[in-house]
Amino acid sequence: MSLFKARDWWSAALGEKEEFDQGCLCVADVDNSGNGQDKIIVGSYIGYLRIFNPHPVKPGDGMQAEDLLLEVQLRDSILQVEVGKFVSGTELLHLAVLHCRKLCVYAVSGTLGNVEHGNQYQIKLMYEHNLQRTACNMTYGPFGGVKGRDLICIQSMDGMLMLFEQESYAFGRFLPGFLLPGPLTYSSRTDSFITVSSCQQVESYKYQVLAFATDADERQETEQQKLSSGKRLVMDWVLNIGEQALDICVVSFNQTSSVFVLGERNFFCLKDNGQIRFMKKLDCSPSCFLPYCSVSEGTINTLVGNHNNMLHVYQDVTLKWATQLPHIPVAVKVGNLQDLKGVIVTLSDSGHLQCSYLGTDPSLFQAPKVESREINYEELDREMKELQKIIKESTKTQDILPKSEKDYDDLRITAEVSPDLDVDSQAIDSEVRAEAVPSVTVKITLQSRLAVQKTKLSICVQPPLALTHDQFIFDDIESCGSKAVALSVFLKGNCPPAELEGDAVASYSTPTGIPRVAQCKFRLPLRLICFPAQPSKTANHKLTIDTNKPPVSLVNLFPDFADQSDEDQVNVLGFQFLTGSRITLLASKTSQRYRIQSEQLEDLWLITKELAFRLEEHFKKQNSKDFTCTFSGSVPLQEYFELIDRHFELRLNAEKFEELLSERAIQFRAIERRLLTRFKDKTPAPLQHLDTLLEGTYRQIIALADAAEENQTNMFQAFTKLKSATQLVIMLISLWQKLSTDQVAILEATFLPLMQDTQELGWEESVDAAISHLLRTCLSKSSKEQALTLTSQLSIPKDTSRLKKHITLLCDRLAKGGRLCLSTDTNIQQTMVMPGGCTPIQESDLEERTGVQDSTTMFTNHRHLTKQKSKTDFPQGALEEAEKP
Repeated sequence: MSLFKARDWWSAALGEKEEFDQGCLCVADVDNSGNGQDKIIVGSYIGYLRIFNPHPVKPGDGMQAEDLLLEVQLRDSILQVEVGKFVSGTELLHLAVLHCRKLCVYAVSGTLGNVEHGNQYQIKLMYEHNLQRTACNMTYGPFGGVKGRDLICIQSMDGMLMLFEQESYAFGRFLPGFLLPGPLTYSSRTDSFITVSSCQQVESYKYQVLAFATDADERQETEQQKLSSGKRLVMDWVLNIGEQALDICVVSFNQTSSVFVLGERNFFCLKDNGQIRFMKKLDCSPSCFLPYCSVSEGTINTLVGNHNNMLHVYQDVTLKWATQLPHIPVAVKVGNLQDLKGVIVTLSDSGHLQCSYLGTDPSLFQAPKVESREINYEELDREMKELQKIIKESTKTQDILPKSEKDYDDLRITAEVSPDLDVDSQAIDSEVRAEAVPSVTVKITLQSRLAVQKTKLSICVQPPLALTHDQFIFDDIESCGSKAVALSVFLKGNCPPAELEGDAVASYSTPTGIPRVAQCKFRLPLRLICFPAQPSKTANHKLTIDTNKPPVSLVNLFPDFADQSDEDQVNVLGFQFLTGSRITLLASKTSQRYRIQSEQLEDLWLITKELAFRLEEHFKKQNSKDFTCTFSGSVPLQEYFELIDRHFELRLNAEKFEELLSERAIQFRAIERRLLTRFKDKTPAPLQHLDTLLEGTYRQIIALADAAEENQTNMFQAFTKLKSATQLVIMLISLWQKLSTDQVAILEATFLPLMQDTQELGWEESVDAAISHLLRTCLSKSSKEQALTLTSQLSIPKDTSRLKKHITLLCDRLAKGGRLCLSTDTNIQQTMVMPGGCTPIQESDLEERTGVQDSTTMFTNHRHLTKQKSKTDFPQGALEEAEKP
């Protein structure tokens, strides 16, 4: 419990589902009792008017029945309540109630009771004014220096000040440059109205200037008439405070007056001429304030309530006291209740009314004595070693990604992919030119260990794959509850995807408000993008994967593609993508090899990856833990470089189209300006074929825009093909050099840094920078290369020769024993032994390597030098014949 908690003297809860705001609270002797005891007047937006006179038996008591003097429901919502001398002929206090379209003034009186039920109170309507405009707020005071009575000024929502001399309407004036209404108050010392406009300016208007200015009813006159009649409404002074104001108040003390303004982040104290006396920056967002005179201290104190349930007491800019409230106050007043002076009255927006005073509670808690025990040094040493081990593991820099703490997840997300394709395809707006585009259903399940809030589920697949739904929003998930959604995935673009994986990410908030994220991955079936087909007898690209286990029948590996009755499919299978490409897979009967062949290099990736995955799953089921795949052929860098050049050419075309479009657009606007000048000319002049030139330029712009759009589509397909080929090259290098999982992750981060390709940051410059960093760190051969610095700004290169040279050099250094790592210690020359017992070959400088091997180099494992034979036909045993020397 806080030591500086507000001491509850009396409190009450007002109604149910009622709303209150800043002007709904007033503290005054509204019934003119004469004993100096204030009453609490509260009005609500529903229309209830309540008057309280608290009489708690002991501090902290709740409301008793006799504390409520009056409760009446008015027909309109109550915006503001004030108490003043509003009736002519008497100086008694009356109650003014402001509604949206009405101002009512009531007399509150009490009748002594003859029985135990006590006194009876009632209100009597003295007069009312029907407003022509919707009211926002009001202020009152002795306008013009009148004695013994108060006048009322109402500000409307459209910026009009309506002044009432008690029972009669005086005049109305519109504020200049008005946009939105702000807080309004009256300074009796300067006889002026002070408000804060939507321009974040404190503005002061003299009452005399308002009285003699042009009447608001004459605003419809022309400008000429306005200049010739009436006076213009001008400000007395203005001050820019740089923020919107929540409230404004004038306090007079020692023959001086100060204007207090509560902003969104500061509160200001101004002199009556608009100069800043002081300002205070607030630490928390304020909700209300009240400046008041402290007679005992001879100063002006300010109560400031904020949205952290705190009430601060400032003396000028010095914080004198801070106290905790049970609610967020929207209005605060100070009154004299039951001979207790300076009671703080606060009201929340939900109707929590509390009277409190400042004070402290002494802490009665005493800490228990700690039992003395002997220290076990052996146990402390053991615990210290365990903690040091944990610290050492957590500070390692070798990990690419942080480890997830699954044991502490409040929300677990799982994805289940249907084993069968949808009977009725859910594919919509697909660009694939196939007879039928299949789809598969994915079921996402959220299981919550605790109650979570604001859960947003997002599902993502790589284009050209698409989803029927990609986002789901759940308001709340109960503890130990679950939510499940289903969606379909299909091929939308007219090219094979680079990955058959998807991500499901759920962002949520814990019960304590901490944001967290849970995610999972799911694999999509190969049947989603291809179907069984006859094997192709011709192929331009062939890959051979070696294994250390006996060959497996393709019928067992691909039961969803093979026909069980066809004996020929035991060693050969055909796959055809929905986009038209065909891939052939062959398995050797005697040797432990598999061959994948196709007309396009990028088409080999998905089948090769699926083959490796299914082989691992097959031998894992047989409890074979030493299964490995190797690649002993040549890394197809030449074909890979052709894909890079194609993608880079399309990027250059995109730049050219952008420049041409900019030139034609400038020309089009110039022709438009000349035509507009000709049309505006009073003397008609010949167009000199400007209209023909405009039409021709327009057609050129449309043609260029269509060509740029087509080039953008081709560039997206080229980037997808490049990603597939890049994945294939990474896999072949990892199988060739037997890279570890961490090294493969570094290679993937190097070659696949971007999910999307843009003109500002493209694939070529990003990969070139990443490879250059590896060549100068973990793959460097001397300290000379390590001293070279890389450029900090990436831009599109002139050509791809430098990138292809660096990729060739990367493969060369990996072939000579280099290994990838993220360690910062790169000064030690790596002397790792190559597979097969060969030591690394000393390399020449980077500049000298450019002439040794060109960009078409094919890297081969030194242990397996095999001949690549081009075969156009493959009878049974064709692969075995090709393997014979």
